[in-house]
Amino acid sequence: MPHPTETSVSTPHVVPFHRALPRLVKDPVTELANMGTEAAGRIVRVNLGPFRPYLVSHPDHVEQVLKTHWTNFVREGMFWRPLRRVTGQSILGEGEAWASTRKILAPLFTSRYIASLADDMADIISECMLEMDKFADSGRLIDGGHQMTTIVNQAVIKVLFGGRISRDTAERLAPEFATCATSIGFRLLFPFVPYSVKVPGDRAFLRSAQKIDEIVYPLIEEAKREGDTSAKEVVSKLLAARLEKEGHADLKQVRDDLVSIYGAASETTAMSLTWLWSVLHDHPEVNARLRQEIDDVVDGGPVRAEHVSRLPYLRMVLQELLRVYPSAWIIPRQAVNDIEIGGMHIKAGSQVLVSPYTTHRLEEFWERPNEFDPDRWVDEKAAIKHRHSFIPFGAGPHVCLGQHLFYVEAPLVIANVLSRYRPELTNPQRLTPLPGASVRPKEKLWLRLHPNERRRAA
Repeated sequence: MPHPTETSVSTPHVVPFHRALPRLVKDPVTELANMGTEAAGRIVRVNLGPFRPYLVSHPDHVEQVLKTHWTNFVREGMFWRPLRRVTGQSILGEGEAWASTRKILAPLFTSRYIASLADDMADIISECMLEMDKFADSGRLIDGGHQMTTIVNQAVIKVLFGGRISRDTAERLAPEFATCATSIGFRLLFPFVPYSVKVPGDRAFLRSAQKIDEIVYPLIEEAKREGDTSAKEVVSKLLAARLEKEGHADLKQVRDDLVSIYGAASETTAMSLTWLWSVLHDHPEVNARLRQEIDDVVDGGPVRAEHVSRLPYLRMVLQELLRVYPSAWIIPRQAVNDIEIGGMHIKAGSQVLVSPYTTHRLEEFWERPNEFDPDRWVDEKAAIKHRHSFIPFGAGPHVCLGQHLFYVEAPLVIANVLSRYRPELTNPQRLTPLPGASVRPKEKLWLRLHPNERRRAA
């Protein structure tokens, strides 16, 4: 497929107010993506009255915003205000706070370090399956999204936080994060509304943010009292690094660091796994092939970390899942100085929205983009026709630290579930992407777990 010329994408496409507003109110994630695909990669100016952001989706333009001129497109402005109310200034911020936190956390998220934790992660996820056995034996339905979040949270907490967060605490923390992630949807769609005006979701957000603080601050204070600078878990690592760098530990900064990294480490994996069960229901041929691969490799025994590299089709399914349902539906940026993108002049202070949902659906770069087809990933290098046409974890210096964790954790969860059970989606329906800090289905996915006869025989 020919690469589009610069002139073919340089003319802006404007979506007028009377068309933009009803579409975004109806189904914001899907309709924003449609605005981008309808413009075939051209920059889109979305007219929302006093607020007119630029929608950027062409890989050349994505590269400019997230990599080539990343210092001119910062994580500031009205889109970030809702998120900053819970994450503060940290790994999701800019400047010194971001740089220092990333330097501290980067060694904990390298592929080598994550690989060293993989066996422990396999054990934790396997333990979670024992609880799911109760549902399988009784025939009770499970909330797929809730169950995936629970499993992922347990793995993240025990591996990254060294068990410092108890199971009870984790079960209290997870729903508060979910509330914060989803209750900012209105603020993200209409970020120009003053905070003096209460909008849907505000009360729930503030209540959950306060509960997060009530859980996180005592953990930090406990680690500070212990003073174990040699501990490898995240809380102690952050405290030790802040003490070494600044001579004192700003508890608010450490709190921001922890909240940000907890969300980043768990959110993408949990949400991707939630979408998976609907996909496998709608594509029985993918389901059958995936189950067969897992059965052949795992062979009725416990799922181990070394199995992951021997599950190539599972990797293909995950890649396609990230393409069709990227966790980040928009990546907001604010222009610092006047700049030109694709022949279009962008003024300083303008809001720019990079849209992975759109980029992953551009026909210039993806054949049959609206079809779920894992086979497009048989040759991964050939599948990605432009290095910025596939951006599930962002790109450039701000690329998500948690991507290596995802490619270990997600396969272990899927292999465990499908080696033990045949999940049946009992309420199949068209799912609506719910906008927020990440994208999740608006509807519940109720699963019935049928025991895997092969596993039972073993």
